[in-house]
Amino acid sequence: MTGQSDRVHTTPVHTAPAHTTPVHTTPAHTTALSAARRARELAELRDRDTPVDLVVIGGGITGAGIALDAASRGLETVLLEAHDLAFGTSRWSSKLAHGGLRYLATGNVGIARRSAVERGIMLDRTAPHLVRPLAQVVPVFRDTPPLGAVLPGLGFVAGTLLSRLAGTRADRLPGARILGAGKVARYVPGVRRDGLVFGHLNWDCQLVDDARLVTAVARTAAGHGARVITRARVLEASGTRVTVRDELGGGDGKDGDDDDFTIAARAVVSATGVWAGETTPGVRVRPSRGTHLVISAAALGDPEGALTVPVPGETNRFCFAIPADFGRLHVGLTDVDAPGPVPDVPVAGEDEIEFLLDVVNRALQTALTRDDVLGTFSGLRPLVDSGDGDTADLSREHAVLTSDNGLITITGGKLTEYRLMAEQAVDLVVRRTGVDSAPCRTTDLPLVGAPGHPEVARPGTGPGATRLPASLVARFGQEAATVVAESMLDRPLEPVAHGLDVTRAEFSYAVTHEGALTVDDILDRRSRVGLVPADRAAAVPAAREALATTPRDAPS
Repeated sequence: MTGQSDRVHTTPVHTAPAHTTPVHTTPAHTTALSAARRARELAELRDRDTPVDLVVIGGGITGAGIALDAASRGLETVLLEAHDLAFGTSRWSSKLAHGGLRYLATGNVGIARRSAVERGIMLDRTAPHLVRPLAQVVPVFRDTPPLGAVLPGLGFVAGTLLSRLAGTRADRLPGARILGAGKVARYVPGVRRDGLVFGHLNWDCQLVDDARLVTAVARTAAGHGARVITRARVLEASGTRVTVRDELGGGDGKDGDDDDFTIAARAVVSATGVWAGETTPGVRVRPSRGTHLVISAAALGDPEGALTVPVPGETNRFCFAIPADFGRLHVGLTDVDAPGPVPDVPVAGEDEIEFLLDVVNRALQTALTRDDVLGTFSGLRPLVDSGDGDTADLSREHAVLTSDNGLITITGGKLTEYRLMAEQAVDLVVRRTGVDSAPCRTTDLPLVGAPGHPEVARPGTGPGATRLPASLVARFGQEAATVVAESMLDRPLEPVAHGLDVTRAEFSYAVTHEGALTVDDILDRRSRVGLVPADRAAAVPAAREALATTPRDAPS
């Protein structure tokens, strides 16, 4: 994890995992998303009088995954998002690609097994540049109840077995073991020493960032010909057509144009998460709010792993403090019923903040206070409503439903299973429409930036051409040199603000290649600077400069 410093740490571009098996295919289109490409593809859709193969509604991880699966099979695909990529739940996760231990403990072996398999696919083949092993440490104290001292270790051993059965090797994800008190403190220096007896160590996986994963999947889909269009709100949808409004006013009433138009399709899939009920009447989603706190990693001694603390009175719930970018920790997670209208941006409740501080403080030498909280973020899980039970008890299974008008809706599920959910949705589309399709390819299809992805870098920017900031390579993988070489901003390797290891080149690339159209897109989704209000304010000038400097006919 990167620290809070102005010093530029460098790493060679060629640090990609050597174990990855490349899949050499050549995309028919560039992966670059830009304002120019959006305008051109919207115009093509307005003028079109024949159906596309598939329209996907929703630009979160599930929708982006469906677009990639479909486009890589050869289906003509359109992805429509009312706001921006990763605008909803997909940017508010715990940023884990986990193996489903919690579900194994509750007897849901199916979710646990699928999660372990999908985690391995990302770690070893499709996104090794965005997924990395994460140590999880559960400290055991003299006053820990006997059951609480034993159960985490048993669960971790079962999780290790599940990893091996899923094909993940020990050199990629080590097995569970017991740590002495001294080694617990080495992983988490801020742990309470008084009464510390030992700790359980487990290895899971962490995403570099959840919103970056969504962007990479969407761009990879665009490289296979998918039209990925943000700020395009679906007003009405059936199984064969959608009515769309260009939220940027592309029609603007001139020459008889209108901002609303219709796209015909052989199939339409709604992947709108907690908003599924708005697109598909009759679908019941029961949102559950999960809140995280953002604190300085220094408050826990800059831990190397995630501190994991059992919730008192619960046998299968934990809170954790996970290392994150910019010298931060993310402390989570709550599970609170969130009925009523779905907000665009959920807000943490003060009771949730106090709950998280109370649980984590039980394992800390120096207690965190409200003043340590630099920021918060909350997301709404799209749980399929069974009609009873607490949200913590509702199934994390996903559901694929078909409405009377033919609209296919997919909701529920876990971020780690996005690829599988997409495969199942596209399989249904192919069966229903009879469209000519290749088999699913996404189990071995590298995302943009991963080893084996065929996007050609600019001349002179290949592996070994230069040394780049380690944080940039961590976020962009084998694209890192291209990010710098194609910067429209001067001083590309300078930080966007004091203490943030995001370079000016990354802000420029967000506009020219990642479809960012606004300051919010850059700060809140292409980078995660916006998680801390003070960081956000400091980086606003660089974001504005990136938008102003980038030509509107940037690469497309």
